[in-house]
Amino acid sequence: MKGVLSFFGVFLSVLSDVSYGENEFGSELGCGNKTSYCIDFCKLCDELFHTRMECYSNLYDIQCHKPFKEGMESFNHTDWCNWENVKRMYNTFTLCTEDIAECLKIPWPNWMVENRFVEIHSVFFRDCPNEELSDPPPSIVFALVMAPICLIPVMVVLVVLKTKNGDGNS
Repeated sequence: MKGVLSFFGVFLSVLSDVSYGENEFGSELGCGNKTSYCIDFCKLCDELFHTRMECYSNLYDIQCHKPFKEGMESFNHTDWCNWENVKRMYNTFTLCTEDIAECLKIPWPNWMVENRFVEIHSVFFRDCPNEELSDPPPSIVFALVMAPICLIPVMVVLVVLKTKNGDGNS
């Protein structure tokens, strides 16, 4: 059993390690789709970077993050919280990160993208009110919690009374 768990742990660590098995970019994984920009990205990465994640990080900064940041900075800070203003840029930004990851055959989302999205949200959306997900009033919470608590003794009494009769077909 211990051997199986060890094998399973090693297997999962290999699957989760994006850079496993590649010392250089030109690994056996090749390039993702065959679009012209994808082939150009792969050639650029092959010539200038040692790992796919290093290349992905640089392409992310230039191709995705910079245009998104410039677009967001063109708005007033109060407009950042209006989804209608930012959804097109946000969607373009997301698709950009996905497309580059697909070109370089890097899983998406990955740890780098997740960290960068958290950074973006902490910079641009931290002061946005989020009324949609606010807690309900305490009276509602109290009612929703107390209802099942009060029903439990009633159900116990009913079960005891039914089994106390002694007839097996109750």
